[in-house]
Amino acid sequence: MHPSPRTESQRGGTEPGMWGYPSMLPAFLALWAVASIWTVFAVAVANRAVNLTEGIPYISLCGSYPPQSCIFSQLLNMGAAMAAWICILRYHQLRDWGVGKWPNQLILWSGLLCALGTSVVGNFQQKNQQATHLTGAFFAFFVGHLYFWLQLLLSWRMKSLPQPGAPWIRPLRLVLCSLCTILMVAMVILHTWPLRSASAACEWAVAMLLFMLFGLLAVDFSGLDGCTLCLQPGPSLSPQLPASPISLQAQQSQAL
Repeated sequence: MHPSPRTESQRGGTEPGMWGYPSMLPAFLALWAVASIWTVFAVAVANRAVNLTEGIPYISLCGSYPPQSCIFSQLLNMGAAMAAWICILRYHQLRDWGVGKWPNQLILWSGLLCALGTSVVGNFQQKNQQATHLTGAFFAFFVGHLYFWLQLLLSWRMKSLPQPGAPWIRPLRLVLCSLCTILMVAMVILHTWPLRSASAACEWAVAMLLFMLFGLLAVDFSGLDGCTLCLQPGPSLSPQLPASPISLQAQQSQAL
């Protein structure tokens, strides 16, 4: 798969403000994820599956009981698929920018594990498979948080990397990643005290920050017009080209 960068004529054409569909995908994922978890929250409150008078519920608690558990699973699965596709596009973009194989693969696999964890969280509800659910939450939150830190550190280490967008994009990412780190540490500490309502508030905040970080990848993809999927057949499957008339005549003359 090869991302297709925009040419100068495309950047300066009659519609300079339009972005290709790769740049719209991260923005759509961010909106989808925000709408998904708040929809599940609203359904859980309407069904009285959670009691707000007892405190702020965890995201997982809102999606633990039907019918919102079914909605929770479906929406998170679709979001995880979009996140995985974004991570693959980002991998190929960084490769084209000259990022080495090992750091690029480390970034890729941390993003894919985040997407996998999101799907696990949606499919294995906390009340049914708590250990599996918590493993998925670890991948979704902590490994997903690592995914953006790795990219941020790479951008500071490799000064030659392109920096699409306004100059304040990278400092904004630094602020969002730092807030994620602080809130996740606070979430774990408050959960063990236990101050569950405050811990749940940190969890909701971390989720919103991660969605924002995914959405900011739209800036990096703004230079892409699309992507092309290339199939490479193996040697045994390579098509046999027909011999040209000139080669046939040469073979006949040699036979005579």
